[in-house]
Amino acid sequence: MSTAAAPVRSGAVLADLLPASRARDIALVVGGAALTGVAAQIAVPVPGSPVPVTGQTFAALLVGTALGARRGFLSLALYALAGMAGMPWFAEGSSGYGMPSFGYILGMLLAATAVGALARRGADRSVLRTAGTMVLGSAIIYAVGVPYLAVATGMSLSAAVAAGLTPFLIGDALKAALAMGVLPAAWKLIGRKG
Repeated sequence: MSTAAAPVRSGAVLADLLPASRARDIALVVGGAALTGVAAQIAVPVPGSPVPVTGQTFAALLVGTALGARRGFLSLALYALAGMAGMPWFAEGSSGYGMPSFGYILGMLLAATAVGALARRGADRSVLRTAGTMVLGSAIIYAVGVPYLAVATGMSLSAAVAAGLTPFLIGDALKAALAMGVLPAAWKLIGRKG
């Protein structure tokens, strides 16, 4: 029985290191959606904001980075569609698309795709590149989520920024720091085994 890992090819994401098959891709997409749904249940209310601090943004960026753009997009699309259909796995066990924070879910779909495309170009293999990737992914989430929050609640854009962006910056920095440690370390570990 051989335990040798396949050589890491250029343009690979972490998920590509598993033996290729349609079953693998389906399992990764479903698993990525489930991880995001579970992480969304780690929710802490923010006083004065209809948007809680959750683990789902970290999960969405991790899913996109580890699975690549196509599978990351499909995972977050499955997550969004199942939640819209009534699966209670959005933040705090909610579902549907009428909630003020639904724009962040749409932003996560785009962010997972973008960070997945960057990961395929090696953006998850060093601490600094991973940091930039996570910052870009978070910016995409906010670029969709904050205006949606403003429209859904009738807030001004500045009030939506104060309620839906500013309170989350420290948490996002911590999530980015975690990703900066985990992703490059995974590649180093694989490189040692390969």
